[in-house]
Amino acid sequence: MSEQDNAATGPTPTRKRDRGEIIGQGGMWLAKWSLVLAAIALGAWIFGWMIARLWVIILPIALAIVLATVMWPPTRGMIKRGMPAAAAAGITLVLSIGVLAGVIAGIVPSVVSQAPELANKTTQGINQVQDWLQGPPLNLQDDQIDNAVHSVIAKVQESGTAIASGVFSGVSTASSLLVTLGLVLILSFFFIKDGPRFIPWLHSVTGGKAGRHLEEVLIRMWDTLGGFIRTQALVSLIDAVFIGAGLLILGVPLAPVLAILTFIGGFIPIVGAFVAGALAVLVALVANGFTTAMIVLVLILLVQQIEGNVLQPVLQSKSMKLHAVIVLLAVAAGSSLYGIVGAFLAVPVAAVTAVVIRYIGEQIDERAIDNEPLPASDTSDIVRDETDALPEGHKA
Repeated sequence: MSEQDNAATGPTPTRKRDRGEIIGQGGMWLAKWSLVLAAIALGAWIFGWMIARLWVIILPIALAIVLATVMWPPTRGMIKRGMPAAAAAGITLVLSIGVLAGVIAGIVPSVVSQAPELANKTTQGINQVQDWLQGPPLNLQDDQIDNAVHSVIAKVQESGTAIASGVFSGVSTASSLLVTLGLVLILSFFFIKDGPRFIPWLHSVTGGKAGRHLEEVLIRMWDTLGGFIRTQALVSLIDAVFIGAGLLILGVPLAPVLAILTFIGGFIPIVGAFVAGALAVLVALVANGFTTAMIVLVLILLVQQIEGNVLQPVLQSKSMKLHAVIVLLAVAAGSSLYGIVGAFLAVPVAAVTAVVIRYIGEQIDERAIDNEPLPASDTSDIVRDETDALPEGHKA
């Protein structure tokens, strides 16, 4: 096309769209996505309602899966060496129960023997704190202190009731706590014994395309959950050993019990470590005085810094890590809905949910790559735009 032809034809005429048409399209887009979000919210509410109704079944299954991730590596090692799956799973389960029973048997005598002395020192410590609050610089009155103490006691009682209801909700319908624990152990045995058969069976039932996605997601979820639980167990064990050793050296009462609580609290990131550390400092303050309590506080802060900046980055891959805000929100939601058990399961659930979200994102990215040929009108628009962008001397 020559310059004379361009001058004769002039620019391509365009039609100005009506404002009402644009507003209507925007309103339809907003209405469509509002319905989508409402449907998702309704589905999430129904899913939560079903979990609440089936909690007596879901709780043993969830706890059994967590235990199975811990017991699977030794079971797999014995199976690879030629041992039958049932025998390997049984040996692993029996050894796990033996270790747990030994730990409980080791700390119970310490608790029983030191509890009366600790109770007496707690009373003395409370009186000392009350005397300090009544003196300078605070100069609080007795009624103010009594109101504050009653408020704290009321909050603790409310929290204790909530925790107890969260722990034992659904357990009563299963007749007793022992029945639930027995069910967890039985499910754990079958999970580590027959777990490798589940994914091939699910693949064959759901078909090729859906089975491929389910297989990939479940494998990633299992690897993430197993890595998370084992890493948290190792990190919590290291924390418990160092903090427990420090408490023993300082002569703090109930040091083995506090070490066990530190280990258990490690499975509830951030919140569990804070609670266990605060309890250790409080016991040291009551039993050994202010100086020992400050030393315990420094020890706990040091161990937590080593854990957060050295142990977890080395032992735990970045793909498994969750942002601190997500961890706090997950723990808060889990504890408010299902008590201490919900707080314990919140982070593993958040971790496997993140796996699903990442996999969905990968599938969206793959489908976002459009390899289909463009329609003729779209091609002509691209050619015209590229031609208009050329200098005048290079236009055809």
